[in-house]
Amino acid sequence: MGEVAVIGGGVTGIQAALEIADHGVTVHLIEREPAIGGHMAMLDKTFPTNDCSLCILSPKMADVARHPHIHLHTCTEVTSVTGSVGHFRITAKRHPRYIDASKCTGCGDCIQICPVEVYNRFDAGVGVRKVIYKPHAQAIPDIPIKDAEHCIECGLCYDICMPDAIKKEDRVEEFSIDVASIVVATGYSTFDPCSKAWFGYLAIPDVITNLEFERMISAGGPTGGALRRLSNGETPRSIVFIQCVGSRDTARKRPWCSGTCCMAAIKHAIQIKEKYPATEVTICYIDVRAYGKGYEEYYQRAERMGVHFLRGMPGEIYMSDRSPVLQVENTETRDVLTLKPDLVVLSVGMQPAVDTEKIAQQLGIETEENGFLRPKDQKLGPVLTIRPGIYIAGTATAPKDIPDCVTAGGAAAMRAFIDATSGDGT
Repeated sequence: MGEVAVIGGGVTGIQAALEIADHGVTVHLIEREPAIGGHMAMLDKTFPTNDCSLCILSPKMADVARHPHIHLHTCTEVTSVTGSVGHFRITAKRHPRYIDASKCTGCGDCIQICPVEVYNRFDAGVGVRKVIYKPHAQAIPDIPIKDAEHCIECGLCYDICMPDAIKKEDRVEEFSIDVASIVVATGYSTFDPCSKAWFGYLAIPDVITNLEFERMISAGGPTGGALRRLSNGETPRSIVFIQCVGSRDTARKRPWCSGTCCMAAIKHAIQIKEKYPATEVTICYIDVRAYGKGYEEYYQRAERMGVHFLRGMPGEIYMSDRSPVLQVENTETRDVLTLKPDLVVLSVGMQPAVDTEKIAQQLGIETEENGFLRPKDQKLGPVLTIRPGIYIAGTATAPKDIPDCVTAGGAAAMRAFIDATSGDGT
């Protein structure tokens, strides 16, 4: 019986790894970040049930950590793939963590004593982190990583670490694994709204992205779930969401719908109304795409709670009287409205993950014109690629919501399992 590699440790990769390993096949789960979980770990709630995101994801991550048939490789990138179905060889490099995983207990004393704070990418820049850190409290593996680039080598972490688990020196390690099949679940990245300068992102403090808003409203986020204007720290009394920022934009060759932005904005609007009933919420949209089970009812729930849906796309956002100002035409009534919200949230769309083209070249598979990974033939199955034994799933192939990612991970897992047990790719 062969082994399987799963590249990408988000919810899709986790689901694929667990389903394969539960059938007794050894899985190598390869993740370039210090912890698994991907974007789902950054979410506070999931739609349309408003269930806690980590309440769903954390048990799966814990199952990965303790599963006897899963080998977890974090801080690791694939550098080359050779061979064919049943006999692939993957070469990868593991970046230094500066922590001896065999000694570390995950106590967090080193994090508490570290005096240096820097930009926290997990909190989308809304919060800060220490130089030695865990991405979040439920991180798997439950060990920190040291950011050597920003470390001032004060020595406090070395002194306080009783197991002596912190390394002063560490290096990149290269290794190879032999597998029968590969599942690619490398996920997505989000659109950078700086290229749409008229929205004032980064120039106007109270214009933020939906991911930044997600971390702000999360109980485990930098503000403990409290909404704040970044300009003055006050609670916003009115909030405007602008949809399709970086999606459905044919002029800039981004014609695809990101699939989740409408529902994410509705989720955020409901959360606002639950926490701050007096706050006025407006969602500016092109079309509301509530296509999944329970999604239309979720949309109607938001309307009943007093969320305003305004069909129209705003133009330039500028500052006046210390607040953002924007004009938008209501395309249903042809009225031009001037809105003066305290906070503007840009619903930035999904785009291919960084290095998707590079990964495709390493694996010998194709990408679409939009940069996402291309399946061999949608009619034969969306997880198949032109290279037998290599399967694609989740948002590496197209924008998807969490249920669709889980389903795709399971489909790819079963294909990979068949290759691992038969060895011939049939």
